[in-house]
Amino acid sequence: MDFNIAVIKGDGIGPEIVNEAEKALLKTGEKFGHKFNFTDVLMGGCAIDATGVPLPEKTVEICKQSDSVLLGAVGGPKWDKLPGDRRPEKGLLGIRSALGLYANLRPAILYLALRDACPLRADIVEGGHDILMVRELTGGIYFGERGRRQGQNGEEAYDTECYSVPEVERVAKIAFEMARLRGKKVTSIDKANVLESSRLWREVMHRFAQQNPDIDYSDILVDNAAMQLVRNPRQFDVIVTSNMFGDILSDEASMVTGSIGMLPSASLGEGTLGLYEPIHGSAPDIAGQNKANPIATIISAAMMLKYSFKLEKESKAIENAVTKALDAGYRTADIADGSPDCLPSQKAVGTKEMGDVIASLI
Repeated sequence: MDFNIAVIKGDGIGPEIVNEAEKALLKTGEKFGHKFNFTDVLMGGCAIDATGVPLPEKTVEICKQSDSVLLGAVGGPKWDKLPGDRRPEKGLLGIRSALGLYANLRPAILYLALRDACPLRADIVEGGHDILMVRELTGGIYFGERGRRQGQNGEEAYDTECYSVPEVERVAKIAFEMARLRGKKVTSIDKANVLESSRLWREVMHRFAQQNPDIDYSDILVDNAAMQLVRNPRQFDVIVTSNMFGDILSDEASMVTGSIGMLPSASLGEGTLGLYEPIHGSAPDIAGQNKANPIATIISAAMMLKYSFKLEKESKAIENAVTKALDAGYRTADIADGSPDCLPSQKAVGTKEMGDVIASLI
């Protein structure tokens, strides 16, 4: 089978990590008899430099015509002083909206080989953990009315959090569907003791819980959730939450897996077209130095095979290759033991070398 993939390499380490994901996809295609066609398009800071805007119309058109989209990372200090509507991150929000991708799946898996890289106590992470965070992606405070005005104390800035019932319903549906394929447990995170938008969110979630009695459902306030993720991450299976809360908490969840370089994501909507990317940033301080961890991007490519292309065996082949590479001791700097030479059982590698190892194990 042939699949057309729009590729947004982006800024900073983006091109390096995407190259390794492409390598894994090509090896998978070779093994299972598929052909993956890559079309590079611009978004983010590189798009601003080339076209003056963070998300060119041509990029949107090509992405819509493709079977899926693979993204590296966007942004960097070079563009930090631009107005908000022209910053690289505006392109990321724009592409999600343009493609109708309203649910972001963020797995946070602690591989047993990386228990020593996790900052939590050994007894807490014994046996590892596997959390799936379902983040609402195109609503909430990131897409609400915003601006600046003159107030009683001078200039003010405001951002508005707003959710409609249909917006919450569609992300709830995905969370409950995912839970049914996993541990049949959903935890909804909100701030219903303070925010009216969270009270609506909780009402909708409760209706879904009543309609799906086979799913173990609970609510938790966001501040408590932040504590519980550190105290006992194994208590969670599927987490569903709003755009901003999901953005923040998934970064916290990344650290209990050992590194933010380990967390992939899939952004999905009504059809099979999805956008797949690591949750970390562009890390311009290490760009071009062969230091970045490509695993989150490689696993994002595996998620693409699973969710957009319905290639379960092929997806599992990449996931298994990652596990084998880690079990064999291969480590990029972010997941190494921290000593100058690493432990004897660990093999320090760079971005390209990690990609080569994983591809060889598919």
